[in-house]
Amino acid sequence: MPVPSYQLVCTRNAHIARNIWEFAFTRPPEMRFKAGQFVLFDVGSIDNPADIQTRAFSIGSGPAEDELIFVAKMKDGGRASRWIEEILEPGSVVRTQGPFGNFVLDQQTDKDYLFIATSTGSAPFRSQLLQSLEGGDKRRMDLVFGVRAEEDLFWKEEFESLAQKFDNFYLHLALSQPTEHWTGHKGRVQTLVPLIVKEFSRKNLYICGSPDMTKEMKLTALEQWKVDKKDLHVEGYI
Repeated sequence: MPVPSYQLVCTRNAHIARNIWEFAFTRPPEMRFKAGQFVLFDVGSIDNPADIQTRAFSIGSGPAEDELIFVAKMKDGGRASRWIEEILEPGSVVRTQGPFGNFVLDQQTDKDYLFIATSTGSAPFRSQLLQSLEGGDKRRMDLVFGVRAEEDLFWKEEFESLAQKFDNFYLHLALSQPTEHWTGHKGRVQTLVPLIVKEFSRKNLYICGSPDMTKEMKLTALEQWKVDKKDLHVEGYI
């Protein structure tokens, strides 16, 4: 079967944290996806719009939401970064393909979900949390969300609101380079997880972030925490 493609209309594009942009589109009624999947955007060159390349972004929206939400971390001179900052605006029409990917929840397991994210690696987890919590899943869910400093945090209030609404969801923030005013955990996500979890055999573990982080965390999960391979799900982004 051919991969579905859609013409999406941008509804907003905003700078929400240091080097982080959130952009959203009206969701076509016929578009279906699983929480944790991604789509490919057609991204034209700033200098030559006819020069099209695709770029992948995880869907941050819950499958029941009417809007498609994405986040991106800007990179100097990057094709997608320049496109998002300089071209994309409300009313822009963008071609996408998808959804793709197998970074989806194992809903057959009765184990608790442990999500570990750095920066925009939180996008698929926003989708998965909304699907699970609003769908009535009562298992414990922990999100360990790491960034460098306070100015790098985003979606904090939204995740805190979910934690207040659902008593089986717990948010844990980790800042590796916080200011002296930060009262939460100081350090990388790797140092926070063992403070939260003492028994990993009851966890279904999902990790998303930079390739360096996910590679390190995968080794730690398998070798130190003794997580079963079938309970370990990892997705790195560039």
